[in-house]
Amino acid sequence: MARSTLSRTAKALLAPALALGATVGLASAPAHAAIWSTCDQWGNTNLNGYTLYNNIWGSGAGAQCVWANSGTNWGAWADHPGTGGIKSYPNAKKVINKSITSLGSLTSSYNVTVPSSGAYNTSYDIWDTDYDYEIMLWVNYNGAVGPLGSSQGTVSLGGHTWNVYKGNNGANEVFSFLRTSDSNSGTVNILPILKWIKDTKGWMGNETIGDVQFGYEITSSAGGLDFRTNNLTVSGG
Repeated sequence: MARSTLSRTAKALLAPALALGATVGLASAPAHAAIWSTCDQWGNTNLNGYTLYNNIWGSGAGAQCVWANSGTNWGAWADHPGTGGIKSYPNAKKVINKSITSLGSLTSSYNVTVPSSGAYNTSYDIWDTDYDYEIMLWVNYNGAVGPLGSSQGTVSLGGHTWNVYKGNNGANEVFSFLRTSDSNSGTVNILPILKWIKDTKGWMGNETIGDVQFGYEITSSAGGLDFRTNNLTVSGG
C-alpha cells in the first residue's frame, strides 16, 4: 500500500510550532495515571530525553490522544475510521546526531501491548539529519497495511529476520524491514542494519543519523483502540 511519508515528516517537523492546534478533547481518552497527556493534533512534550508526539497527520483522521508516565512508558488511544491511508503516527523520538561510521552502537528495546483488531504497524522510523533516507523497522503489524516499494528479499540482522522493501516516495528513499513474525517485546541492534544498507547494499553513504522514532502507524482503529508502550529504550554513541 502506498504511504505518504513526506506528509508525516513535514508535519512532524512543524509540531513544536503547532502544539497549540486543534484539540479533540481529553474526555475522549481513557483514564491513565499519567504525568502528561494531550489530544491536540500536533501535541508534543519532552520527557527523559525523548520527544513524544501525538502526530495526527493523515487525511480523514478521527480522534486520538496520547499519555505518558515517562519518556519510555506511554501510549495512545485512537478512534480512526475504517478507511484506507495512514491517519497518524504517535511516537517517541530520541535524537542521535552521529554518522554511521562514528557510532559504536545503536540499540533499542521495546515492550508493547497492541490491539488484535484495526489496521496498523508498530515500527521504528529512523531518519538521517537531511531527511533523504527513511529506515522503517516493523516489529508487528495487523490489518490492511503494507510497505512502500518492491521486495528485496529476506535478511537476518540485528537479532531479527526481516522481509526487506525498497522504494521512493518522491522526496526520499524508503527502506522497510518487516519482521517475519510479530513481536511485542525484544531488542533490536540497529547499527548492523544501517551498515548493511550502507556497506553491503550501497543504498546510502555515511549518513548522519538524526531521529530514531518508535510508535504506531495507524490506518484504522474504529471504535477506539489502545496502543501501549510499556517500555522503550534507545541508546547509542
